Amino acid sequence: MKKGSFLSLSLLILSGELIFLLPYVLARVFRPTFLEVFNLNNFELGSLFSVYGTIALLSYIYGGVIADKFQPKKLIAASLFFTALGGLVLVNYPSYFTLKVLYGYWGFTTVFLFWGAMIKATRVWGGSDNQGQAFAFLDGGRGLVAASMSSLGVLIFSAFLINDIESSNLMERKEAFKYVILFSSFIVFMTGFLVLFLMKENQKNISKNENNLNSFLNIKIVLKIPSVWLIMIIIISAYVGYKVTDIYSLYASDVMLFNDLEAANIGSLQLYLRPMVCLVIALIAGKSNHIYLIVFGFITMLIGSIIFALGVVQLNMNLVFYFSLIIVATGTYAVRALYFSIMQEGTIPLVLTGTAVGLISIVGYTPDIFATPIIGYLLDKYPGLLGHQYVFSILVLFSILGLLASLKFARLNKIPVEES
Repeated sequence: MKKGSFLSLSLLILSGELIFLLPYVLARVFRPTFLEVFNLNNFELGSLFSVYGTIALLSYIYGGVIADKFQPKKLIAASLFFTALGGLVLVNYPSYFTLKVLYGYWGFTTVFLFWGAMIKATRVWGGSDNQGQAFAFLDGGRGLVAASMSSLGVLIFSAFLINDIESSNLMERKEAFKYVILFSSFIVFMTGFLVLFLMKENQKNISKNENNLNSFLNIKIVLKIPSVWLIMIIIISAYVGYKVTDIYSLYASDVMLFNDLEAANIGSLQLYLRPMVCLVIALIAGKSNHIYLIVFGFITMLIGSIIFALGVVQLNMNLVFYFSLIIVATGTYAVRALYFSIMQEGTIPLVLTGTAVGLISIVGYTPDIFATPIIGYLLDKYPGLLGHQYVFSILVLFSILGLLASLKFARLNKIPVEES
């Protein structure tokens, strides 16, 4: 790979995760603390993500049109700048209504100018023979960025706590968490400058065929491709699993009775599984059919979610907790690393990638709207172990749905098991 191409890919990976640092990663890693300092319950936090998801869904397909008209580096840089500005609102611990507006704002800034361009650039970079490796490297790199930033966040939070976490009061925790937010905003903003000045520009103009990429005619063409609908189901099932990763730190706090710092470390450490899993996937993707790796991922996710749903993981069973968490996370990240790579196996034309990604994302990422409020409601209505059992029971159902869709995809495209 050429130096410029490698640098551009690195910046794509870096920006691809940092764009979600403020709206998602902080709440995932610091969930117990996040709820406390913003005076939220689980349902209210889920509702914030629902507002984000609603605006994001409206942005997916229209963002593809913008991505075809402007240089990606300028769109990505602008997206990072605008997203970072939202951190200046978050750091002041605004009202719940203002938080709703802020998350709606982030739903626009993180998707409209960014998402379609990132997926298409990755597909082009992977070529016809390396789709699995391309998407696995992208998601693995993003996972490494998320894990590194979360570890730094935990370090900053603990460094600015005046007293020990157990003896610190709410004001002290809010003051310490303020530095985590400011640090996150600064990193996102500076990444925007790196992208603007260092990312390589596309030298060729967009072809005439791609100028109408999101026209009504091309939307009709994409919707007639059977594999598109199956990929929608695969992504929506896997994304429910990804949304459940948001509560790992809360499970550690509510059920395993870890303190806030220990729970945050669980949220941070599980993020390191993502690049590790993606690296393994990248190494074997060239030798296996991607859809069968996805089947394996759903089976793994199903086994882990059943363990949690049955209430096996309880207080003083730390080893069982770690093992079960690793199983669920491994399955989730394996599927997530590959679900866009099967567009080629599904015979979706490269020229229609933007349209396909927009339509698939509109359905596939609906858990941003419905999953988080449902999860929040169950955790508030049924505190402790029972609420988490209900959440993982939902994941069991979606794991089965994703598994069935994956098997149907394999049969539809006549991929023999022997090839996997």
